Amino acid sequence: MTSATAAGGVTPPAAPKSRKSVTGTRRIVAALFLLPAIVLLGALVVYPIGYSVVRSFYDQSGDGFAGVDNYKALFTDEGIRTALKNNVFWVVFAPTVATALGLIFAVLTERVRWGTAFKLVVFMPMAISMLAAGIIFRLVYDQDPDKGVANAVWVGVHDTFAQSSAFPKAHPGRESPLEPAGGGAFITKSPVRAGEPVSLPLVGVAPDLMPDDAKPAAAPKPEPGKVTGTAWQDFTRGKGVGTLNSVDASELGYAGMRVEAVKDGRVVASTTAGDDGAFTLPASADGAQLRLPDSNFKEPYNGLDWLGPSLVTPAIIGAYIWMWAGFAMVLIAAGLAGVPRELLEAARVDGATEWQVFRRVTVPLLAPVLAVVTVTLMINVLKIFDLVFIIAPGSAQDDANVLALELYRKGFSEDQPGIASAISVFLLLLVIPVMWFNVRRLRREVRR
Repeated sequence: MTSATAAGGVTPPAAPKSRKSVTGTRRIVAALFLLPAIVLLGALVVYPIGYSVVRSFYDQSGDGFAGVDNYKALFTDEGIRTALKNNVFWVVFAPTVATALGLIFAVLTERVRWGTAFKLVVFMPMAISMLAAGIIFRLVYDQDPDKGVANAVWVGVHDTFAQSSAFPKAHPGRESPLEPAGGGAFITKSPVRAGEPVSLPLVGVAPDLMPDDAKPAAAPKPEPGKVTGTAWQDFTRGKGVGTLNSVDASELGYAGMRVEAVKDGRVVASTTAGDDGAFTLPASADGAQLRLPDSNFKEPYNGLDWLGPSLVTPAIIGAYIWMWAGFAMVLIAAGLAGVPRELLEAARVDGATEWQVFRRVTVPLLAPVLAVVTVTLMINVLKIFDLVFIIAPGSAQDDANVLALELYRKGFSEDQPGIASAISVFLLLLVIPVMWFNVRRLRREVRR
Protein backbone atom coordinates (compact mmCIF):
# COMPACT_ATOMS: atom_id res chain seq x y z
CA MET A 1 0.00 0.00 0.00
CA THR A 2 1.49 3.36 -1.04
CA SER A 3 1.84 6.34 1.25
CA ALA A 4 -0.83 8.25 -0.67
CA THR A 5 -3.25 5.42 -0.26
CA ALA A 6 -2.39 5.06 3.39
CA ALA A 7 -2.79 8.72 4.08
CA GLY A 8 -5.97 9.43 2.28
CA GLY A 9 -7.27 6.07 1.24
CA VAL A 10 -7.74 7.31 -2.36
CA THR A 11 -6.30 5.44 -5.33
CA PRO A 12 -4.62 7.82 -7.85
CA PRO A 13 -6.13 7.86 -11.40
CA ALA A 14 -4.60 5.47 -13.85
CA ALA A 15 -2.75 6.81 -16.87
CA PRO A 16 -5.14 7.26 -19.88
CA LYS A 17 -5.04 4.44 -22.37
CA SER A 18 -5.44 4.89 -26.13
CA ARG A 19 -9.07 4.19 -27.00
CA LYS A 20 -9.93 1.36 -29.34
CA SER A 21 -12.80 0.75 -31.68
CA VAL A 22 -15.32 -2.06 -31.32
CA THR A 23 -13.11 -4.29 -33.43
CA GLY A 24 -10.07 -3.53 -31.27
CA THR A 25 -8.38 -1.22 -33.77
CA ARG A 26 -6.73 1.93 -32.40
CA ARG A 27 -8.38 5.14 -33.55
CA ILE A 28 -5.20 6.54 -35.01
CA VAL A 29 -4.71 3.41 -37.10
CA ALA A 30 -8.31 3.56 -38.30
CA ALA A 31 -7.84 7.23 -39.23
CA LEU A 32 -4.73 6.39 -41.25
CA PHE A 33 -6.62 3.74 -43.21
CA LEU A 34 -9.52 6.15 -43.81
CA LEU A 35 -7.26 8.99 -44.89
CA PRO A 36 -6.99 7.98 -48.60
CA ALA A 37 -10.76 7.64 -48.83
CA ILE A 38 -11.24 11.02 -47.11
CA VAL A 39 -8.79 12.68 -49.52
CA LEU A 40 -10.54 11.18 -52.54
CA LEU A 41 -13.95 12.13 -51.13
CA GLY A 42 -12.79 15.68 -50.62
CA ALA A 43 -11.22 15.95 -54.07
CA LEU A 44 -14.01 14.28 -56.03
CA VAL A 45 -17.10 15.32 -54.03
CA VAL A 46 -16.61 18.12 -51.52
CA TYR A 47 -14.41 20.36 -53.70
CA PRO A 48 -16.64 20.11 -56.84
CA ILE A 49 -19.74 20.88 -54.75
CA GLY A 50 -18.06 23.89 -53.13
CA TYR A 51 -16.74 25.16 -56.47
CA SER A 52 -20.18 24.79 -58.10
CA VAL A 53 -21.80 26.78 -55.28
CA VAL A 54 -19.26 29.60 -55.68
CA ARG A 55 -19.39 29.54 -59.50
CA SER A 56 -23.18 29.78 -59.47
CA PHE A 57 -22.89 33.38 -58.21
CA TYR A 58 -20.70 34.54 -61.11
CA ASP A 59 -21.49 35.53 -64.67
CA GLN A 60 -20.70 33.67 -67.88
CA SER A 61 -17.04 34.70 -67.95
CA GLY A 62 -16.52 33.95 -64.27
CA ASP A 63 -15.02 37.37 -63.58
CA GLY A 64 -18.11 39.37 -62.62
CA PHE A 65 -20.27 38.72 -59.57
CA ALA A 66 -23.85 38.01 -60.71
CA GLY A 67 -25.51 37.55 -57.34
CA VAL A 68 -28.70 35.51 -57.57
CA ASP A 69 -29.27 36.26 -61.28
CA ASN A 70 -28.36 32.70 -62.24
CA TYR A 71 -30.89 31.36 -59.74
CA LYS A 72 -33.55 33.70 -61.10
CA ALA A 73 -32.98 32.11 -64.50
CA LEU A 74 -34.11 28.77 -63.06
CA PHE A 75 -37.65 30.13 -62.93
CA THR A 76 -37.63 32.49 -65.91
CA ASP A 77 -35.80 30.54 -68.62
CA GLU A 78 -38.33 28.60 -70.72
CA GLY A 79 -36.07 25.58 -71.22
CA ILE A 80 -35.34 25.25 -67.49
CA ARG A 81 -39.02 25.63 -66.61
CA THR A 82 -39.91 22.81 -69.01
CA ALA A 83 -37.14 20.68 -67.51
CA LEU A 84 -38.42 21.39 -63.99
CA LYS A 85 -41.98 20.46 -64.98
CA ASN A 86 -40.78 17.21 -66.57
CA ASN A 87 -38.71 16.39 -63.48
CA VAL A 88 -41.83 16.71 -61.34
CA PHE A 89 -43.61 14.34 -63.73
CA TRP A 90 -40.68 11.91 -63.49
CA VAL A 91 -40.54 12.01 -59.66
CA VAL A 92 -44.29 11.42 -59.30
CA PHE A 93 -44.79 8.61 -61.81
CA ALA A 94 -41.54 6.72 -62.47
CA PRO A 95 -40.75 5.59 -58.87
CA THR A 96 -44.41 4.93 -58.11
CA VAL A 97 -45.02 2.71 -61.14
CA ALA A 98 -41.66 0.91 -60.83
CA THR A 99 -42.26 0.19 -57.12
CA ALA A 100 -45.84 -0.97 -57.75
CA LEU A 101 -44.71 -3.34 -60.50
CA GLY A 102 -41.87 -4.60 -58.31
CA LEU A 103 -44.35 -5.31 -55.51
CA ILE A 104 -46.72 -7.16 -57.82
CA PHE A 105 -43.93 -9.22 -59.36
CA ALA A 106 -42.42 -10.06 -55.96
CA VAL A 107 -45.76 -11.24 -54.53
CA LEU A 108 -46.84 -13.22 -57.59
CA THR A 109 -43.49 -14.95 -58.16
CA GLU A 110 -43.73 -16.47 -54.68
CA ARG A 111 -46.67 -18.55 -55.91
CA VAL A 112 -45.16 -20.09 -59.06
CA ARG A 113 -42.50 -22.73 -59.45
CA TRP A 114 -40.64 -20.78 -62.12
CA GLY A 115 -40.57 -17.63 -60.00
CA THR A 116 -36.76 -17.54 -59.86
CA ALA A 117 -36.49 -17.67 -63.66
CA PHE A 118 -39.06 -14.88 -63.95
CA LYS A 119 -37.15 -12.73 -61.46
CA LEU A 120 -33.97 -13.31 -63.45
CA VAL A 121 -35.63 -12.16 -66.67
CA VAL A 122 -37.17 -9.06 -65.04
CA PHE A 123 -33.92 -8.14 -63.31
CA MET A 124 -31.80 -8.68 -66.42
CA PRO A 125 -32.28 -5.13 -67.83
CA MET A 126 -30.34 -3.85 -64.80
CA ALA A 127 -27.26 -5.45 -66.36
CA ILE A 128 -27.67 -3.21 -69.42
CA SER A 129 -26.12 0.25 -69.40
CA MET A 130 -28.31 3.33 -69.80
CA LEU A 131 -26.62 3.97 -73.15
CA ALA A 132 -27.51 0.53 -74.48
CA ALA A 133 -31.06 0.75 -73.11
CA GLY A 134 -31.49 4.14 -74.76
CA ILE A 135 -30.41 2.77 -78.14
CA ILE A 136 -32.74 -0.22 -77.75
CA PHE A 137 -35.76 1.94 -76.98
CA ARG A 138 -34.91 4.44 -79.69
CA LEU A 139 -35.48 1.53 -82.07
CA VAL A 140 -38.53 0.24 -80.13
CA TYR A 141 -40.23 3.63 -80.52
CA ASP A 142 -39.36 4.09 -84.20
CA GLN A 143 -42.27 5.58 -86.14
CA ASP A 144 -42.03 3.00 -88.95
CA PRO A 145 -44.06 -0.11 -87.95
CA ASP A 146 -41.60 -2.24 -89.93
CA LYS A 147 -38.82 -1.14 -87.54
CA GLY A 148 -40.41 -0.05 -84.27
CA VAL A 149 -41.83 -2.83 -82.09
CA ALA A 150 -44.22 -0.48 -80.26
CA ASN A 151 -45.85 0.74 -83.45
CA ALA A 152 -45.83 -2.72 -85.01
CA VAL A 153 -47.96 -3.97 -82.09
CA TRP A 154 -50.13 -0.84 -82.04
CA VAL A 155 -50.79 -0.92 -85.78
CA GLY A 156 -51.54 -4.65 -85.63
CA VAL A 157 -54.17 -4.08 -82.93
CA HIS A 158 -55.62 -1.09 -84.80
CA ASP A 159 -55.87 -2.92 -88.12
CA THR A 160 -57.62 -5.82 -86.42
CA PHE A 161 -60.58 -3.56 -85.68
CA ALA A 162 -60.25 -0.90 -88.41
CA GLN A 163 -58.76 -2.18 -91.64
CA SER A 164 -56.58 0.34 -93.43
CA SER A 165 -57.06 1.12 -97.11
CA ALA A 166 -54.89 -0.63 -99.66
CA PHE A 167 -55.24 2.19 -102.21
CA PRO A 168 -54.17 5.45 -100.52
CA LYS A 169 -52.74 6.92 -103.74
CA ALA A 170 -55.45 5.83 -106.18
CA HIS A 171 -57.24 8.52 -108.22
CA PRO A 172 -59.09 8.86 -111.56
CA GLY A 173 -56.94 8.98 -114.70
CA ARG A 174 -57.41 10.81 -118.00
CA GLU A 175 -60.90 10.87 -119.51
CA SER A 176 -62.24 9.01 -116.48
CA PRO A 177 -66.01 8.83 -115.80
CA LEU A 178 -65.16 9.76 -112.18
CA GLU A 179 -64.66 13.21 -110.67
CA PRO A 180 -63.75 14.46 -107.16
CA ALA A 181 -66.67 14.50 -104.71
CA GLY A 182 -64.90 16.34 -101.89
CA GLY A 183 -63.19 14.96 -98.80
CA GLY A 184 -61.11 12.53 -100.84
CA ALA A 185 -64.08 10.66 -102.39
CA PHE A 186 -64.86 10.26 -106.11
CA ILE A 187 -68.24 10.03 -107.87
CA THR A 188 -69.44 9.25 -111.40
CA LYS A 189 -70.14 12.29 -113.53
CA SER A 190 -73.54 10.96 -114.61
CA PRO A 191 -76.17 8.57 -113.18
CA VAL A 192 -75.94 4.86 -113.93
CA ARG A 193 -78.63 2.58 -115.33
CA ALA A 194 -79.59 -0.98 -114.51
CA GLY A 195 -78.46 -3.43 -117.18
CA GLU A 196 -75.66 -1.12 -118.34
CA PRO A 197 -72.22 -2.10 -117.00
CA VAL A 198 -70.12 0.67 -115.41
CA SER A 199 -66.37 1.10 -115.68
CA LEU A 200 -64.53 2.77 -112.77
CA PRO A 201 -60.88 3.01 -113.87
CA LEU A 202 -58.32 4.34 -111.40
CA VAL A 203 -54.57 4.93 -111.46
CA GLY A 204 -51.92 5.86 -108.92
CA VAL A 205 -51.06 2.51 -107.34
CA ALA A 206 -47.99 0.73 -108.65
CA PRO A 207 -48.72 -2.86 -109.75
CA ASP A 208 -46.22 -4.26 -107.21
CA LEU A 209 -48.03 -2.39 -104.39
CA MET A 210 -51.43 -3.86 -105.16
CA PRO A 211 -52.92 -6.19 -102.49
CA ASP A 212 -51.79 -9.81 -102.56
CA ASP A 213 -55.36 -11.01 -103.00
CA ALA A 214 -55.96 -8.82 -106.09
CA LYS A 215 -56.77 -10.81 -109.23
CA PRO A 216 -56.80 -9.84 -112.92
CA ALA A 217 -59.66 -7.41 -113.46
CA ALA A 218 -62.87 -8.79 -114.99
CA ALA A 219 -64.53 -6.76 -117.72
CA PRO A 220 -67.97 -5.57 -116.52
CA LYS A 221 -70.89 -7.66 -117.73
CA PRO A 222 -74.52 -6.54 -117.81
CA GLU A 223 -77.17 -8.15 -115.62
CA PRO A 224 -80.90 -7.40 -116.07
CA GLY A 225 -82.32 -5.23 -113.31
CA LYS A 226 -78.95 -4.72 -111.63
CA VAL A 227 -76.09 -2.24 -111.81
CA THR A 228 -72.81 -4.01 -112.45
CA GLY A 229 -69.31 -2.72 -112.98
CA THR A 230 -65.60 -3.07 -112.30
CA ALA A 231 -63.10 -0.94 -110.39
CA TRP A 232 -59.55 -1.64 -111.50
CA GLN A 233 -56.03 -0.28 -111.91
CA ASP A 234 -56.10 1.10 -115.45
CA PHE A 235 -52.38 0.88 -116.03
CA THR A 236 -50.15 -1.50 -117.98
CA ARG A 237 -46.37 -1.18 -117.97
CA GLY A 238 -44.81 -0.31 -121.30
CA LYS A 239 -45.21 2.64 -123.64
CA GLY A 240 -48.30 2.45 -125.77
CA VAL A 241 -49.44 -0.79 -124.12
CA GLY A 242 -53.06 -1.15 -122.98
CA THR A 243 -56.26 0.67 -123.84
CA LEU A 244 -57.37 3.69 -121.84
CA ASN A 245 -60.54 3.12 -119.73
CA SER A 246 -60.70 -0.52 -120.85
CA VAL A 247 -59.80 -3.64 -118.91
CA ASP A 248 -56.58 -5.20 -120.24
CA ALA A 249 -55.30 -8.70 -119.48
CA SER A 250 -52.45 -7.67 -117.16
CA GLU A 251 -54.45 -5.13 -115.13
CA LEU A 252 -55.62 -5.96 -111.61
CA GLY A 253 -58.95 -5.33 -109.93
CA TYR A 254 -59.32 -3.22 -106.78
CA ALA A 255 -60.22 -5.97 -104.35
CA GLY A 256 -62.36 -4.76 -101.48
CA MET A 257 -63.15 -1.37 -103.00
CA ARG A 258 -66.35 0.01 -101.45
CA VAL A 259 -68.94 1.35 -103.93
CA GLU A 260 -72.00 3.39 -102.91
CA ALA A 261 -75.08 4.36 -104.95
CA VAL A 262 -76.12 7.92 -104.08
CA LYS A 263 -79.40 9.66 -104.88
CA ASP A 264 -80.05 13.22 -103.72
CA GLY A 265 -77.12 12.98 -101.33
CA ARG A 266 -78.43 9.79 -99.72
CA VAL A 267 -76.85 6.32 -99.99
CA VAL A 268 -79.50 3.94 -101.37
CA ALA A 269 -77.26 0.88 -101.87
CA SER A 270 -73.67 -0.15 -101.32
CA THR A 271 -71.40 -3.09 -102.01
CA THR A 272 -67.77 -4.19 -101.97
CA ALA A 273 -65.81 -5.18 -105.06
CA GLY A 274 -64.53 -8.75 -105.32
CA ASP A 275 -60.92 -9.81 -105.81
CA ASP A 276 -61.24 -9.07 -109.53
CA GLY A 277 -62.73 -5.61 -108.90
CA ALA A 278 -66.24 -6.60 -110.09
CA PHE A 279 -69.28 -5.42 -108.13
CA THR A 280 -73.07 -5.69 -108.34
CA LEU A 281 -75.71 -3.32 -106.96
CA PRO A 282 -79.48 -3.99 -106.70
CA ALA A 283 -82.16 -2.34 -108.80
CA SER A 284 -82.48 0.48 -106.25
CA ALA A 285 -79.20 1.84 -107.62
CA ASP A 286 -80.83 2.58 -110.99
CA GLY A 287 -80.54 6.30 -111.72
CA ALA A 288 -78.07 6.93 -108.90
CA GLN A 289 -74.50 8.14 -109.10
CA LEU A 290 -71.79 5.73 -107.94
CA ARG A 291 -69.47 7.06 -105.28
CA LEU A 292 -66.15 5.68 -104.09
CA PRO A 293 -66.01 6.96 -100.47
CA ASP A 294 -62.89 8.46 -98.98
CA SER A 295 -62.40 5.38 -96.76
CA ASN A 296 -61.05 3.63 -99.87
CA PHE A 297 -58.18 6.11 -100.15
CA LYS A 298 -57.09 6.85 -96.58
CA GLU A 299 -53.40 6.61 -95.82
CA PRO A 300 -52.49 3.42 -93.94
CA TYR A 301 -52.48 3.83 -90.16
CA ASN A 302 -48.90 4.43 -89.14
CA GLY A 303 -49.23 4.13 -85.38
CA LEU A 304 -48.46 6.67 -82.67
CA ASP A 305 -45.70 9.24 -82.69
CA TRP A 306 -44.11 7.86 -79.52
CA LEU A 307 -41.21 10.31 -79.68
CA GLY A 308 -43.37 13.29 -80.59
CA PRO A 309 -43.84 16.30 -78.28
CA SER A 310 -46.85 14.89 -76.41
CA LEU A 311 -45.69 11.30 -75.76
CA VAL A 312 -41.89 11.52 -75.57
CA THR A 313 -41.66 11.90 -71.76
CA PRO A 314 -44.08 9.01 -70.96
CA ALA A 315 -42.27 6.88 -73.54
CA ILE A 316 -38.88 7.49 -71.90
CA ILE A 317 -40.38 6.82 -68.46
CA GLY A 318 -41.56 3.48 -69.87
CA ALA A 319 -37.96 2.64 -70.79
CA TYR A 320 -36.82 3.61 -67.29
CA ILE A 321 -39.47 1.40 -65.65
CA TRP A 322 -38.39 -1.50 -67.88
CA MET A 323 -34.89 -1.16 -66.42
CA TRP A 324 -35.67 -0.47 -62.76
CA ALA A 325 -38.77 -2.55 -62.02
CA GLY A 326 -36.45 -5.55 -61.55
CA PHE A 327 -34.41 -3.63 -58.98
CA ALA A 328 -37.57 -2.84 -57.02
CA MET A 329 -38.76 -6.44 -57.32
CA VAL A 330 -35.54 -7.92 -55.89
CA LEU A 331 -35.47 -5.60 -52.87
CA ILE A 332 -39.16 -6.11 -52.13
CA ALA A 333 -38.81 -9.87 -52.55
CA ALA A 334 -36.00 -9.79 -49.95
CA GLY A 335 -38.29 -7.91 -47.57
CA LEU A 336 -41.14 -10.29 -48.31
CA ALA A 337 -38.96 -13.25 -47.36
CA GLY A 338 -38.72 -11.80 -43.84
CA VAL A 339 -42.48 -11.39 -43.37
CA PRO A 340 -43.74 -13.85 -40.70
CA ARG A 341 -45.86 -16.45 -42.46
CA GLU A 342 -47.86 -17.02 -39.27
CA LEU A 343 -49.47 -13.59 -39.67
CA LEU A 344 -50.52 -14.33 -43.23
CA GLU A 345 -51.90 -17.72 -42.32
CA ALA A 346 -53.72 -16.29 -39.31
CA ALA A 347 -55.41 -13.72 -41.54
CA ARG A 348 -56.50 -16.46 -43.96
CA VAL A 349 -57.83 -18.60 -41.10
CA ASP A 350 -59.87 -15.62 -39.89
CA GLY A 351 -61.58 -15.57 -43.30
CA ALA A 352 -59.63 -12.83 -45.09
CA THR A 353 -59.50 -13.06 -48.87
CA GLU A 354 -56.16 -13.00 -50.70
CA TRP A 355 -56.74 -9.38 -51.68
CA GLN A 356 -57.45 -8.45 -48.05
CA VAL A 357 -54.34 -10.32 -46.88
CA PHE A 358 -52.29 -8.46 -49.48
CA ARG A 359 -53.77 -5.03 -48.72
CA ARG A 360 -54.10 -5.20 -44.94
CA VAL A 361 -51.19 -7.45 -43.94
CA THR A 362 -48.54 -7.81 -46.62
CA VAL A 363 -48.34 -4.18 -47.75
CA PRO A 364 -48.24 -2.68 -44.22
CA LEU A 365 -45.49 -5.11 -43.20
CA LEU A 366 -43.54 -4.18 -46.34
CA ALA A 367 -44.07 -0.43 -45.86
CA PRO A 368 -40.44 0.23 -44.69
CA VAL A 369 -39.02 -1.61 -47.70
CA LEU A 370 -41.44 0.08 -50.10
CA ALA A 371 -40.46 3.48 -48.70
CA VAL A 372 -36.74 2.78 -49.14
CA VAL A 373 -37.23 1.57 -52.73
CA THR A 374 -39.44 4.52 -53.65
CA VAL A 375 -37.10 7.10 -52.13
CA THR A 376 -34.06 5.49 -53.77
CA LEU A 377 -35.76 5.64 -57.16
CA MET A 378 -36.78 9.26 -56.53
CA ILE A 379 -33.14 10.18 -56.00
CA ASN A 380 -32.27 8.28 -59.15
CA VAL A 381 -34.84 9.99 -61.39
CA LEU A 382 -33.85 13.45 -60.17
CA LYS A 383 -30.50 12.80 -61.86
CA ILE A 384 -31.86 11.10 -65.00
CA PHE A 385 -29.90 12.11 -68.09
CA ASP A 386 -28.79 9.23 -70.28
CA LEU A 387 -32.15 7.91 -71.42
CA VAL A 388 -33.53 11.37 -72.22
CA PHE A 389 -30.41 12.38 -74.14
CA ILE A 390 -30.34 9.20 -76.24
CA ILE A 391 -34.01 8.35 -76.80
CA ALA A 392 -35.48 11.80 -77.47
CA PRO A 393 -34.78 12.93 -81.07
CA GLY A 394 -33.49 16.44 -81.66
CA SER A 395 -36.94 17.68 -82.66
CA ALA A 396 -38.48 16.56 -79.35
CA GLN A 397 -35.55 17.00 -76.97
CA ASP A 398 -36.82 20.38 -75.78
CA ASP A 399 -40.16 18.75 -74.86
CA ALA A 400 -38.44 15.86 -73.03
CA ASN A 401 -35.93 18.11 -71.28
CA VAL A 402 -34.99 17.42 -67.64
CA LEU A 403 -32.75 19.32 -65.23
CA ALA A 404 -29.70 17.09 -65.68
CA LEU A 405 -29.94 17.40 -69.47
CA GLU A 406 -30.47 21.17 -69.22
CA LEU A 407 -27.38 21.36 -66.99
CA TYR A 408 -25.36 19.62 -69.72
CA ARG A 409 -26.78 21.86 -72.44
CA LYS A 410 -26.16 25.10 -70.51
CA GLY A 411 -22.68 24.06 -69.47
CA PHE A 412 -21.37 22.64 -72.74
CA SER A 413 -23.62 23.55 -75.67
CA GLU A 414 -24.63 27.10 -74.70
CA ASP A 415 -21.49 28.00 -72.71
CA GLN A 416 -23.32 29.33 -69.64
CA PRO A 417 -21.38 27.76 -66.75
CA GLY A 418 -22.92 30.10 -64.17
CA ILE A 419 -26.47 28.94 -64.91
CA ALA A 420 -25.27 25.32 -65.22
CA SER A 421 -23.71 25.58 -61.72
CA ALA A 422 -26.96 27.05 -60.37
CA ILE A 423 -28.87 24.09 -61.83
CA SER A 424 -26.43 21.64 -60.21
CA VAL A 425 -26.82 23.34 -56.81
CA PHE A 426 -30.61 23.32 -57.22
CA LEU A 427 -30.50 19.59 -58.01
CA LEU A 428 -28.40 19.02 -54.90
CA LEU A 429 -30.94 20.90 -52.80
CA LEU A 430 -33.70 18.72 -54.23
CA VAL A 431 -31.82 15.51 -53.48
CA ILE A 432 -30.75 16.36 -49.90
CA PRO A 433 -34.22 16.17 -48.27
CA VAL A 434 -34.92 12.86 -49.97
CA MET A 435 -31.54 11.46 -48.86
CA TRP A 436 -32.14 12.76 -45.33
CA PHE A 437 -35.49 11.01 -45.21
CA ASN A 438 -33.89 7.77 -46.42
CA VAL A 439 -31.04 7.93 -43.89
CA ARG A 440 -33.47 8.61 -41.01
CA ARG A 441 -35.60 5.65 -41.99
CA LEU A 442 -32.57 3.36 -42.26
CA ARG A 443 -31.33 4.45 -38.82
CA ARG A 444 -34.76 3.85 -37.35
CA GLU A 445 -34.76 0.34 -38.82
CA VAL A 446 -31.29 -0.35 -37.37
CA ARG A 447 -32.43 0.72 -33.86
CA ARG A 448 -35.30 -1.75 -34.05
